[in-house]
Amino acid sequence: MTSRNIFLVGIDVDSMGGSQRVLHTLAQGFAERGHRVCLVGIRPSPHPHRFHDRPAYRHATLYSRPASPPWRPRTFAERLDLRAIRARRAARADRERARRRMATLFARAPEGFVIIGSPWAADWLRGMPWPPGLRGIGQYHESYAQACSSANLRLILRHYPEFEAAVFLSEQDAEEFRRQRLPNVGVVPNPLPFRPAEPAPLDTAKVGAVGRLDAVKRLDRLIDAFADTGPPPGWELHLFGEGPLEAELRGHAARRGLAERVRFRGPVGDMAAAYRELSVLALSSEREGRPMALAEAAAAGVPAVGFDLSGGVRELVADGRTGTLVPPHDTAALSRALATLMADGALRRRYGAAAREHVRPLATPVVLDRWEELFAEIDR
Repeated sequence: MTSRNIFLVGIDVDSMGGSQRVLHTLAQGFAERGHRVCLVGIRPSPHPHRFHDRPAYRHATLYSRPASPPWRPRTFAERLDLRAIRARRAARADRERARRRMATLFARAPEGFVIIGSPWAADWLRGMPWPPGLRGIGQYHESYAQACSSANLRLILRHYPEFEAAVFLSEQDAEEFRRQRLPNVGVVPNPLPFRPAEPAPLDTAKVGAVGRLDAVKRLDRLIDAFADTGPPPGWELHLFGEGPLEAELRGHAARRGLAERVRFRGPVGDMAAAYRELSVLALSSEREGRPMALAEAAAAGVPAVGFDLSGGVRELVADGRTGTLVPPHDTAALSRALATLMADGALRRRYGAAAREHVRPLATPVVLDRWEELFAEIDR
């Protein structure tokens, strides 16, 4: 096998999130295969998480502090305020220092691959000179529908044609980007960071959700759906993650009479163990691409119930075989699906066993093989 220099670049690579876990999993996997790997975060995380006790890859952060909220002057006088002028100058100086650090890293490895983990990272790298032997690959962790609802589509269509390849997570999303005349489109799924040796017992009477407690996850809908099941005695809803809506969600749970049955677990270091606690995983988001929580829960043998939000969701949950998908935003249907799985232990076990097999092709070695096939194709 050819040993290569590989950079993985993202805006914030150290917060506890799905895309960050993917980048660290890829970095560790590439390094363990003998590649020379550097994971680069453009900005430091305000709440960094340690993904590997013994990382085999180098890690660099370009800025010295997280991004500040953008300041927009409301008046002409504010625009001329000396403090604002100094702040803008300091921001430009910080950016130049960060770009010099990136250029220094590139100069140490003039041949290899740069995997750009988001359109915003690609935008930040715009105009930066690269050694001619470094080839770029644009990666996108969300769905085509999500790209269309934000600036991401514009940034992908602007920057990704310049790269050797543009990689998406599902064939359906890749086809949508091909229709936008994006060249060099390919599909490489995200790797599973773990596969527990034993599946979850599915007898814990716990429904779970994993992700930041923010608006896009619509955990208020999940609380409503759980409440509307008339949950049997002992059943609880466990929310893994932190975020700005925790107080609001606690209040919502209390108003639905679930103050003692909705557990806010916060960030968790050992997610493999957390999934093994669950009997059902639930997905109630406003939008999703290919959520890692569905794949990780399936690897632990936990069936899923969720909204049918994207091709990526449908690839991870085979409706009626590994879990249940319901129409997007239909809280009543979500509640009925939850109630069915909560009441039927045999169905949970059948779905869970099928889910564990369904995601076997997402094992890290299999996904790393696909990346190395892509590298070899580009080399040719």
